[in-house]
Amino acid sequence: MENLWLFAIAVFTGFFAINSPAGNIPIFLSLTKQADKKTKKNISRKATFTAFVIVTGFIILGKYVFDLFGITIPAFKITGGILIFFVGFEMIRSQESSIDNQTEINFNEGISISPLAIPILAGPGTIVTAMNFTTNASYLQLAIIVAMLGLIMWLNYLAFISSEYLVRYIGKNKIIVIEKIMGLIIAIIGTSMLIEGVKLAFFTTETL
Repeated sequence: MENLWLFAIAVFTGFFAINSPAGNIPIFLSLTKQADKKTKKNISRKATFTAFVIVTGFIILGKYVFDLFGITIPAFKITGGILIFFVGFEMIRSQESSIDNQTEINFNEGISISPLAIPILAGPGTIVTAMNFTTNASYLQLAIIVAMLGLIMWLNYLAFISSEYLVRYIGKNKIIVIEKIMGLIIAIIGTSMLIEGVKLAFFTTETL
């Protein structure tokens, strides 16, 4: 049971680092600055639910995707580690990740799907993190991953609907500091994945 708690904490930390609710607040505010309070709430609900469904699909079907395309665990971990490290590195440099980059668009509720749900909430970083935890996971561990994902999306929803208040209370400078800390954690997670992938590729015979 203790191992399951440790696994849950590790999954939550990974999701929180790559998909920090505080770090997503400035993006949400910039996309919804022309929306009223009710519309912002609707957009928040649609975006977080859509992102949850998309990432859950990868969690459940991830192993079948691996089999279909002949992807090995070492190859996935090495590539995913590089990708996640790059996202974290750009966050540390206070740059918007080119992976989750968005173009300037006119306001409409369609932003709840794109770019808010995809690729901001359910971007490659989040999907890679989720699928990394699913490799060799038991059914109980898969349930924990989905539960932690749901918790992160719920926290994002709360952050979105409270975004204006949180910016006034926390301050923009502190949000930038939080984003840099999350970027460092993300880079470390990416490095760990890369090292693990290299070990699996060259020092073990494990394959998917």
